[in-house]
Amino acid sequence: MTAIPSSDVAFSGAVKAVQTRRGSRAAYARQEAAGGWQSRITPDLAAFVAAQTSVFLATASADGQPYIQHRGGPPGFLRVLDDRTIGFADLAGNRQYITTGNLSENPKAHLFLIDYARQQRIKLWGTARAVEDDAALLAALIPDTGRARAEQAILFTVDAWDRNCPQHIPQRFEAADVAAALAGRDARIAALEAEVARLRDR
Repeated sequence: MTAIPSSDVAFSGAVKAVQTRRGSRAAYARQEAAGGWQSRITPDLAAFVAAQTSVFLATASADGQPYIQHRGGPPGFLRVLDDRTIGFADLAGNRQYITTGNLSENPKAHLFLIDYARQQRIKLWGTARAVEDDAALLAALIPDTGRARAEQAILFTVDAWDRNCPQHIPQRFEAADVAAALAGRDARIAALEAEVARLRDR
């Protein structure tokens, strides 16, 4: 029996038909012959996940109505728990509970991570579940910000993941990184001005 490539989580029959019509099917077929996309969290992916301050989580209701939720936090708010699992604390928000409701009837989910500064993005397919009654898990996942209140944990199990090319990703930078760079520049300018003043006095 031939193993189903992991990329089939996204490449349905309809997707493959479009790839055939538009000329990209042969390239992806070669990738599928090698097993498709990676299905385990590698050290490189774990480092990328740990550095993120933002994530988009996509779910769908039982009848297929999609929903995308944004979650953010300090670097490390997304935790790699093992080579198949990513977890994060689901903090109190507007109390619509669309993601939680969707996951209660359809566990299929998707994570989209994008690093604008380095123009990199990662797509992860899998399943997710909300965990409401595990205090130890919540304590391990909640960001150390001193003001966050977690209602539950979200655990995402990876089935497959893929990198996107950097094409068309606009380059943007975190405000804190820009502020640090400007502060360093200003300190250097001040040091040079002091040196110029010292040389003039001589």
